[in-house]
Amino acid sequence: MKFSPPLKSATLIKRYKRFLADIELDDGNVLTIHCPNTGAMTGCADPGFKVWYSTSANKNRKYPQTFELAQNNQNHWIGVNTGNANKLVVEAINDEVISELTGYQHCQTEVKYGEEGSRIDVMLTGPGRSDCYVEVKSTTLLIEGTGYFPDAITTRGQKHIRELMAVKRQGNRAMLFFCVQHTGIENVSVADFIDADYAALLKQAVAAGVEIVCYGCDIDNTQIKLVKKLKFALP
Repeated sequence: MKFSPPLKSATLIKRYKRFLADIELDDGNVLTIHCPNTGAMTGCADPGFKVWYSTSANKNRKYPQTFELAQNNQNHWIGVNTGNANKLVVEAINDEVISELTGYQHCQTEVKYGEEGSRIDVMLTGPGRSDCYVEVKSTTLLIEGTGYFPDAITTRGQKHIRELMAVKRQGNRAMLFFCVQHTGIENVSVADFIDADYAALLKQAVAAGVEIVCYGCDIDNTQIKLVKKLKFALP
């Protein structure tokens, strides 16, 4: 996924009200930008971090600039726009980067499914193959080389796991895909110390045959690209 034009940089002053961030430009001016991330963003939005932002051509937007990337004090690149995760996965499927998801004829997004009124992020279908339901999670919480999900309690995430288990029981493929948008993350696990209920459900899902797949990204101010498989381990 390319950023065109390339992102511009600034210094983060603070992120607040979940969807806003104040940044300081090189000329000293302060700008309020949109922050497209509902999570805790722990370790991803500390004051003083370098911010990389895009600018929308939509003149009706109250905040035309969007917080896309951060760089921490270790110079790791972090994709903070969670809306990019699904796009990255679809792009990687089309480019046959994800070996676990090759060979399907059709790729759909945001398809309604399940008994709890959900929409699956990606649905893959094709003749002679079981339908594959893929739930995508953007992962950016880093602790000592390991990426953890979730970074906050998520009842919505718990619902998604229940839906995936139901899909698997019906004879389809069900996959939880961790899209790791943090160049410092080397492997992935579930954050049982943040959401014990989510972790317990995930363990049930793995036992029931739900697939867990993790891929990491190459990131800079011109593009993000899903490139490498990462290991996943339950705590």
